[in-house]
Amino acid sequence: MGAARTEGVIQLRSVVGGNPTLQPPVIAVVGPTAAGKTALSVALAEALGGEVVNADSMQLYRGMDIGTAKITAAERRGVPHHVFDVLDVTEAADVAAYQRLARGAIGEIRARGNRPILVGGSGLYVQAALDEMDFPGTDPAIRARLEADLDRDGSAALWERLRACDPEAAKAILPSNGRRVVRALEVVELTGSFTASLPEPKAHFEAVRIGVDLDTAALDERIERRVRAMWDAGLLDEVRDLESKGLREGRTASRALGYQQVLAHFAGEYDEDEAFRLTAQGTRRFVRRQRSWFKRDGRIEWFDAADPQLVEKAITRAGSAPSSPSGR
Repeated sequence: MGAARTEGVIQLRSVVGGNPTLQPPVIAVVGPTAAGKTALSVALAEALGGEVVNADSMQLYRGMDIGTAKITAAERRGVPHHVFDVLDVTEAADVAAYQRLARGAIGEIRARGNRPILVGGSGLYVQAALDEMDFPGTDPAIRARLEADLDRDGSAALWERLRACDPEAAKAILPSNGRRVVRALEVVELTGSFTASLPEPKAHFEAVRIGVDLDTAALDERIERRVRAMWDAGLLDEVRDLESKGLREGRTASRALGYQQVLAHFAGEYDEDEAFRLTAQGTRRFVRRQRSWFKRDGRIEWFDAADPQLVEKAITRAGSAPSSPSGR
């Protein structure tokens, strides 16, 4: 453990006064794609004796590295990272299963005397990890019918159906994310409303929620640069390799931003330049939905990602939070 992390652990233990029944809050770093969450989470971990827990649904997938901007070994700078690379691209991401993994990782990190730092832009996954949330059951007959509709009509058509019956749910889900649209429609049939099935936020873990965002024009430019960097780093080769491992058959992974567009390019639906343009455009639309989700949560304290004092301010905010009883 480096000097900075050793000092952070000492500071962390001094905060709880040596009382093993107290736990400092989880730190959650949230916000839109490309705002700088990853770098901030590592800086917080180094300063406060932390370990990072992933809350990005697409970074659960092994091999989906370039297109998800997954943090590299060098960028981790020795900070342990958890709940990455746990699924094959043929498997479906499931928020209830993620909840178990994330909460398990948080408990293990705390047992080591370290600070859990949850980081990601998947709002439902963040909420599932931190808040009290039970998930409606499933109905195999309804699910099979909706999946047949998805195969026949496409995700955009089903999203329009969702928008008609639950506009708030549709705002939070990309029209291209067929699996989430199907799940939302299934819940609507089972309970009457997907949105109403989400409870009012009630903390399962006490958490300091740190949001990072940029001016829209600046973030749009950063997204354009990021997508170009992904192309230059070999996204097409990555997608081709994953295609050989069943990516097209993966209902969740195949619809990830960038991967969906490159697969369509490989299928001859449009050329590479159009795949690039649609990836950047889709990412900007996704950012709007991320902002809409996170801005509803008044517990998030927002910071300007362009602020040169961002790291210092976030460390001060996270380090000043009071401790809570063990397990919460």
